[in-house]
Amino acid sequence: MQDRMSRIALALGALWALTAIAGCTAAQVNPGNEHSAEGHASGVVASTPGVNNSSLPPGADGAMARLSSSPRHGELVMVSTGPSDSVRAWIVYPEKKTKAPVIIVVHEIFGLSTWIRAVSDQLAADGFIAVAPDFLTMKQIPEGPDSVREQAARAAIRTLRPADVQRQITAVANHAMALPAALPRYGVVGFCWGGAVSFEHAVRAPALGASVVYYGTSPATETLSMVSAPVLGLYGSNDARVNATIPPADSALRAAGKTYAKNIYEGAGHGFLRQQSGMNGANLAATQQAWPATITWFRKYLGA
Repeated sequence: MQDRMSRIALALGALWALTAIAGCTAAQVNPGNEHSAEGHASGVVASTPGVNNSSLPPGADGAMARLSSSPRHGELVMVSTGPSDSVRAWIVYPEKKTKAPVIIVVHEIFGLSTWIRAVSDQLAADGFIAVAPDFLTMKQIPEGPDSVREQAARAAIRTLRPADVQRQITAVANHAMALPAALPRYGVVGFCWGGAVSFEHAVRAPALGASVVYYGTSPATETLSMVSAPVLGLYGSNDARVNATIPPADSALRAAGKTYAKNIYEGAGHGFLRQQSGMNGANLAATQQAWPATITWFRKYLGA
């Protein structure tokens, strides 16, 4: 196992060291992106109860241990997303003989962290091909552990153009659905900044099969009539900024006849899936309910 993990670590280090591809679309500051300053705690959190529960993703502090013990195949690939840009993507395959639907995993403001890769691994354990794009591929993010990369990632997130992010999700999804092991169906799930992105993708992508939003703000209500896929929103009750966007979205989606379900977990805070030890047990309780709801949603609308 140690030899296997050493080879993986070397491969990851080499790919992280790839320089930005010349000629990428010039980034522009998006002053309206309120998620660029989300109130996340650091990726270093207290010991997570339930980290050994193999039916749930780990908390942030259990992510590396989960990846180290995973029997599933994960790899970093480079995906062309346009004439002048590409993204790295972490792909994890389920252990099954039949083809599987694709889930695009949209990272938080921390970028493609160890935790996001562990969440992707759990999605693969649940029967999906999980693909986590690194939307900061074209940015100058320093190499090193998550704690070193986080500050630079937060700043770089502010410079991403929403239209570019949405275009890249579609390109990565098309790449993944063309894999021999994939079915031609995909869903998207995102967390915090990525939660808002995954909700917005339901507005912009007619081919999307299902969206799951973890504590991300809702799109502008005037755009919600264009939602083309069922959306599941999962929120902590102690998250006033995000939750203020739920009622207008709920009303607009109902009026437009769209499928939208929401669960608000009492006592849980923002980022509960990552910070499972927080809020006196409420974050873990939320995780224990939210993850099965996520898998049920995807299986209902994408198949297993």
